[in-house]
Amino acid sequence: MKINFEHHQTAHCENGVASNLLLNKGLKLSEPMIFGIGSGLFFVYLPFLKVNFAPGFSYRPMPGAIFSKAAKRLGIKIKRIKFSSPKEAQAALEKNLEQNIPTGLQVGVFNLTYFPEEYKFHFNAHNLVVYGKEDGKFLISDPVMDFATTLTEAELEKVRYAKGALAPKGHMYFPTHIPENVHLEEAIKKGIKDTCKNMLAPVPIIGIKAMRWVAKSIPKWAEKKGTKVTNHYLGQLIRMQEEIGTGGGGFRFIYGAFLQEASMILKNDELKELSKEITAIGDLWRDFAVDIARVYKNRNSKSDIYNQLSKSMLHIADLEEAFYKKLRKAI
Repeated sequence: MKINFEHHQTAHCENGVASNLLLNKGLKLSEPMIFGIGSGLFFVYLPFLKVNFAPGFSYRPMPGAIFSKAAKRLGIKIKRIKFSSPKEAQAALEKNLEQNIPTGLQVGVFNLTYFPEEYKFHFNAHNLVVYGKEDGKFLISDPVMDFATTLTEAELEKVRYAKGALAPKGHMYFPTHIPENVHLEEAIKKGIKDTCKNMLAPVPIIGIKAMRWVAKSIPKWAEKKGTKVTNHYLGQLIRMQEEIGTGGGGFRFIYGAFLQEASMILKNDELKELSKEITAIGDLWRDFAVDIARVYKNRNSKSDIYNQLSKSMLHIADLEEAFYKKLRKAI
């Protein structure tokens, strides 16, 4: 069983799976376009939820939300299924392959055999496509890799039934209907409005307010919990930013590319200027990550570093707040 499926590498797994699955059905949408329409820019802080013994930080919405929102706004229907039994999950996947349906899966990262060792950690919201089976091995298109690969039945079952937070439970999904005419203009506007609404939300755990809460917490962690714990928390913050789901800087660059495309489709030059602005903010997130990495690896020579990191993050939050307000007005 092998489906005629094109593997394309992308920056982020969920966008990439969505883009590749839709392309297979004849709808060509770039990764940035799916990300923007699906309101992928996000920030949430959950101090009461511990992940790897650190507070919960995320620079992205819940797994599946980007593709689901993009599909809804474009009139695309997606079928999603979870299975209590691994045998049922495998049988359903194989049935799809027999019917020439490439299928998206949510999996755990830790046991992906083709991942480099340094990328393996306990994170259960990774996405990939299975597009066939040959000689007892499933053919895998993982969009963060530059090549298609394979997993045995046992290896695929292990990642589909990874334990812990966001356990995938055999989750598989695939498009079942794509309209003949897709109305990009309206979908783009809805995606932008939703992003601005989320990032400017009045609640303290989401968006700009959450960023400020984290920023102000950094010196407090150092004072109350000590250097070792604080550095562990900061390490988790930049892991979520730069490694898990692309995150901070990377997502800003993708969003900048989305606004460039959107400016041409909507004939709105203001969006083109704003794309440059969010890209510059992405650079600041990357600088922030480098500063934290130096602290984490004990290579920092600056005094009062935790207050400086706090100020850096507050500065980014100020710039982002101004950006979303301008973006909201622009459309």
